[in-house]
Amino acid sequence: MLNFDRSLVFLLVLGLLGASLLVLLPFFSSLFWAGLLAFATWPLMTLLTRLLGGRVTLAACVLTLTWFSLIVIPLLVLGANLADHIRDLQGVIADLKADGFPSVPSWMPGIPVVGQYLVDGWQFVDHQSAALLAWVKPHLGQIGTWFVSKSAALGGGILELLLSLFLVFFFYRDGPAIAKFASSLLERLIGQRAEYYQLLISGTVQRVVNGVIGTAVAQGLVAMIGFWIAGVPGAVMLGVLTFFLSFVPAAPPLVWLPVIGWLVFKEEYGFAAFMGFWGVFIISGVDNVLKPYLISRGGTLPLVIVLIGVMGGLFSFGFMGLFIGPTLLAIMFSLITDWTAPKENIRNISEIKEK
Repeated sequence: MLNFDRSLVFLLVLGLLGASLLVLLPFFSSLFWAGLLAFATWPLMTLLTRLLGGRVTLAACVLTLTWFSLIVIPLLVLGANLADHIRDLQGVIADLKADGFPSVPSWMPGIPVVGQYLVDGWQFVDHQSAALLAWVKPHLGQIGTWFVSKSAALGGGILELLLSLFLVFFFYRDGPAIAKFASSLLERLIGQRAEYYQLLISGTVQRVVNGVIGTAVAQGLVAMIGFWIAGVPGAVMLGVLTFFLSFVPAAPPLVWLPVIGWLVFKEEYGFAAFMGFWGVFIISGVDNVLKPYLISRGGTLPLVIVLIGVMGGLFSFGFMGLFIGPTLLAIMFSLITDWTAPKENIRNISEIKEK
């Protein structure tokens, strides 16, 4: 009878756990991202709490409002300027229909090997511009529908982001209690190695979050500076767009390459050459140098794990998967690597703390 009672209680607990997971499932990505943000910026929370005389709730409120201002305000600026730039694009198309392409730049025929091919292509597009516009026009409705669907998906991701920024306040305020609960749960599951794996996981999360988000912020800033120097309208909006595309490997050129084309169209050839140099060596250089350094600092985490995690997370979880995917894969890689290592190569807790 006693065994039957225990089995019944066990089934009830499993059912309750399953029901609770179903309730939390729609908020999983927001909770996960809020936890990551709070964990990665916990030193800021500690410093702010000390500066505010130990008032934890006030410090959590200030830091949460700071993230809202840093993330939400650029999104509002992006949305406010988007309609204006769409009207500018319509004006460019109207000018093309009325006047055609500008004349071939004087320096283009002098390009070695490919100069004449570029001139021929330029003239072909100029002669066929009316026909090309007529061919594209019937497809504009389909393109508009595609943009609407993608905008809806992006809007859902932004709503998840806003929810995560709301939830991060509670992670800041109740952080020590949450950490204590997670530590006791991990100790209950794996015993004396709990502290070791806790430090291993925290170091991995810190490197991935700093590497992915830090690189995106740096690329967005240097891109915005480059657009501003070149006199490109909407430099802030393009910088914000570069920030979001930086989470996708090799995606930032989708922003600065069209800018180069626009500068060439405006016959701003010096600034076009400048943007080409800035895009290849500065914007892309940040991704090629800073990201591997931040991710591999203090560990042996392969960059390919992060890249696969970014793409897989994007397909599996949508926008928030850009953060969730690489973090999950990095944690799993670190745990498996440590678990399969020979006993003489397993690091102790003091070595993990030094990292």
